[in-house]
Amino acid sequence: MRLVTRRVPHAAAQRLLAAGLHPLLARLYAARNVGSPAELAHDFARLAPPAAMLDCERAAALLADAIAAGRRLLIVGDYDADGATACALGLRALRAFGARVDYLVPDRMTLGYGLSPALVDLAAERGPDLLITVDNGIASVEGVARAKKLGLGVLVTDHHLPGAELPPADCIVNPNRPGCPFPSKAIAGVGVMFYVMLALRAELRRRGAFAGREEPNLAALTDLVALGTVADVVPLDANNRILVAQGLKRIRAGAAKPGIVALMHAAGRDPARASCFDLGFVVGPRLNAAGRLADMSLGIECLVTDDPARAANCARELDRLNRERQRIEAGMLEEALADLEALAGSPGTALAFYRPGWHAGVVGLIAARVRERAHRPVVCFARAGEDELRGSGRSVPGLNLRDCLDLVAKREPGLVLRFGGHAQAAGVAIRERDFDRFAEAFERAAPQMLPEAARTGVLETDGELEPAYLSLEVAQMLEAQIWGAGFPQPLFCDTFAVEQQRVVGERHLRLKLVKDGLRLEAMRFNSPAFLPASIRAAYRLGVNEFNGLRSVQLNLEYAECAT
Repeated sequence: MRLVTRRVPHAAAQRLLAAGLHPLLARLYAARNVGSPAELAHDFARLAPPAAMLDCERAAALLADAIAAGRRLLIVGDYDADGATACALGLRALRAFGARVDYLVPDRMTLGYGLSPALVDLAAERGPDLLITVDNGIASVEGVARAKKLGLGVLVTDHHLPGAELPPADCIVNPNRPGCPFPSKAIAGVGVMFYVMLALRAELRRRGAFAGREEPNLAALTDLVALGTVADVVPLDANNRILVAQGLKRIRAGAAKPGIVALMHAAGRDPARASCFDLGFVVGPRLNAAGRLADMSLGIECLVTDDPARAANCARELDRLNRERQRIEAGMLEEALADLEALAGSPGTALAFYRPGWHAGVVGLIAARVRERAHRPVVCFARAGEDELRGSGRSVPGLNLRDCLDLVAKREPGLVLRFGGHAQAAGVAIRERDFDRFAEAFERAAPQMLPEAARTGVLETDGELEPAYLSLEVAQMLEAQIWGAGFPQPLFCDTFAVEQQRVVGERHLRLKLVKDGLRLEAMRFNSPAFLPASIRAAYRLGVNEFNGLRSVQLNLEYAECAT
């Protein structure tokens, strides 16, 4: 691993400092390409307008016509946190607008991802007039064609990268469609649905639908938008930061949905101090556990109910499923790392792993863990039916995984049954007998798309942290900011003496470090190996809470012997 320090543009840092920002924040924001204080304003007025999203207003007219005619709407969701929040947001908003609307989520194990023909047949049994996809559908050419054959209308809302052919839907809203001028290509699926609902409210307002009654407050749904956006690990560009900041503001103010509050309480977290960490690593995984191991309907019900008791029951079950997911993940990761160790002499440029007993709902997490360890693009597979494997992949900076899978599919006709996703995360289906063929094709394709310079792990840090800033007050200040993918949480790098260290919880290392005479508590999670007496470490400034007392804690991301 090579540690590098982010460049801090001096002029930008000075402008932020002159505007009254804390000196540390001015430095951190400047290093993340924030050039003026205006870019840190999180008010709604700074959001890109719905009219900028191609066909968003057309979708609004389609929905307004359906509501006026009393047609039956069916939201087709997805089984991750983004899909669940998008579905819950759509249900809440459409019901507030007077729509007849229900939802359906595919079973991950039997139906797979997206609007497949089989899922359309299942949906048709509900008697809908219009299907609305959320966080999926852009690759569902066959599924949409099936729906049209059955006489169903289809509105696709998605954010995934489109393939060569768009589905024959009545309307498609996706900022990543060719020709869409929307400035935030990183918006999550829940964000797309939020924009469609904003456009729908404006359309209904133009039609006089709110005469004599109060307009629904869509700002009340930003807690769902924030959760789905952070949990889906999309880059937090300026537009996404506004959405997340507004959602966190509602959660901290005690105005969150009962389900989000219950999920935080199930994890022992205080909603009044909610952070991006809570959304991404506390609430998100518990919500995702339903889609990974059971049925995401449980997660959606948790987010849709306004009954605190019902929400608490859902949250307890989601918490139980998350603990079960952790147990399964630990066993699978041990096997994957053993397979990686066997390749230690020649790991190659891209890696594919498969074990017959692996759980299809967890392979994406394993791919992410192995990717972190090996710094290689990784696809992990599990069985899905008689002769099919479904894989989930994670990439490294410099390699677009969806494009790499596209290259594999074109070079090896008949090998890839389906694929889709993003640059950094994608899914793929193959026949079980073709696993070795896929692994070889993946390994051949990756070197042509991954520059040599990108094959060495690089960890970007924000450099040294002045001893005066190693405090609880600064840790709390950093915790309150908006950090995430593309706008990373601060990571500092310093040299320490290791005064004490011991293994806790079997997998973690608790340390006492010394820097310039200052003694600091530290943790290194999921890495129990003892460290040398003097280390160079990359760490995040965290807040540890124990028995009601809060203290600063360094969370070590990486450590090496100081030379």
